[in-house]
Amino acid sequence: MMQEDLLTVAMPKGRIFDEAVDLLRKADYPIPPEFEDSRKLIIDVPEANLRFILAKPMDVPTYVEHGVADVGVAGKDVMIEEKRDIYEVLDLKISACYMAVAARKGYNKSHEVAPKIASKYPNLTSEYFRQKGEQVEIIKLNGSIELAPIVGLADRIVDIVSTGQTLKENGLVEIEEMIQITSRFIVNPVSYRTKAAMIDTMVDRLDEVINGKGREAE
Repeated sequence: MMQEDLLTVAMPKGRIFDEAVDLLRKADYPIPPEFEDSRKLIIDVPEANLRFILAKPMDVPTYVEHGVADVGVAGKDVMIEEKRDIYEVLDLKISACYMAVAARKGYNKSHEVAPKIASKYPNLTSEYFRQKGEQVEIIKLNGSIELAPIVGLADRIVDIVSTGQTLKENGLVEIEEMIQITSRFIVNPVSYRTKAAMIDTMVDRLDEVINGKGREAE
């Protein structure tokens, strides 16, 4: 099958993946049962005219922006952080969580001067505190954000919160909720012109599953 006959979908590995695959199945895309068990990074599903690229969540918008993938699934947190030149066309309403500021129990921010904030999301974090008029120092980490205030690397952290259990287990408490997060369906601008019919069909079918109706005519 020719590349132009396939719609290439960038999918995030991890917590969003299973929910996104389930959504596609409900939208009548014949995704095989063994799909989730594959260790391949590129998986063709010719019966659905789809090719999947499995990537780290932060990299999905990059693949879509550069046209390696026509469409993709990305969390709103990643969209805000990465600010890529792509279209966000549908809220998939999966993997709901929120971004929050947290610190150690008993923490008193009134004693701070230019506090250190650790996060995987330096751009989002910087913008948030700038809008609040707070002067902070951002420390970018790639994992185990909860460790930063425990060892004294940072005063506060900004991270995704789902159940709050990880914060609790590490002696941290949520200070303030920032933004609600869900996963979004994103599209490469060029692909939206060259593969409009395939993309519109996928958007309509997903929207039918999510909202119980097709998109209204624009």
